[in-house]
Amino acid sequence: MQELVIQALSQIERFVIGKPEQVKLALACLLAKGHLLIEDLPGMGKTTLAHVLASSVGLNYQRVQFTSDLLPADVIGVSIFDTEKHTFTLHKGPIFNQVVLADEINRASPKTQSALLEAMEENSVSLDGCTHSLPRPFFVIATQNPLFHAGTYPLPESQLDRFMMRISLGFPDKKAEQQILKSANISLNYEEIHSIISLEKLQTIQKQISNLYVSDPVIDYVIALFEHSRSGQLAVNPLSPRAGKALIAAAKAWAFIDNRDHVLPDDIKSVFSAVCEHRMVGRQMTSHESFSTQILSTVDSASFFSD
Repeated sequence: MQELVIQALSQIERFVIGKPEQVKLALACLLAKGHLLIEDLPGMGKTTLAHVLASSVGLNYQRVQFTSDLLPADVIGVSIFDTEKHTFTLHKGPIFNQVVLADEINRASPKTQSALLEAMEENSVSLDGCTHSLPRPFFVIATQNPLFHAGTYPLPESQLDRFMMRISLGFPDKKAEQQILKSANISLNYEEIHSIISLEKLQTIQKQISNLYVSDPVIDYVIALFEHSRSGQLAVNPLSPRAGKALIAAAKAWAFIDNRDHVLPDDIKSVFSAVCEHRMVGRQMTSHESFSTQILSTVDSASFFSD
């Protein structure tokens, strides 16, 4: 299993050059059964990362380009009356795929954005009074542009909370950008992407991750971090228990990728910003990693492991 994860990481890094930490976070999010939000400027590789990540696991997926005229029915589907059977038949939308790529999600109206809320939380959708289950596993990978760009609608905090992680790729360093510019391929060559982790292997990996050991001192450390966000000293949105569960799940996946069967404080620190930053500050991602940094620097992990 570990070898498959390493192969998947290697493949993704061949297409998303010079961003090993972001690639590792994105894969950890999927392995932890989370949903991923990728925010950055256009042309930074957001869609490439989402596409290669989805293609590296053995799941069916579909990309939906979110635009201002997109309707909830375009995402969920619509019931059409069958004149021969005299019944309504559900014509399923793209949300019934195992992986849904919501490209530029914040260009759609809030009404369309909300079509994902129930799906991301309950793994089901309601249509015409009926509840329809979505496939398992079910992942949403969304990309969004900064809010200062024209034609964007901010995601409400309730929907941001549905995403386990929010990451930003940022500009590549000089060496990586040279490699990108020297590449002969202008667009992504989909034939070069292979499914490395099958559905069965993915489910086995996810089960192993959920069973990873988390000690009481690690739990106490997480609680101390969250209590600091609730103290009012930083003037941020307080972190909820649901955020705590997301943090633990992400840390387990990070530990699994590092080939360990238990979670260390360093695992918590590695995923803390990606899991918690968007929950504390909300809609706009700028250069506000300082909130996570302040909390991590204030709460000393060593004090929980003095024995």
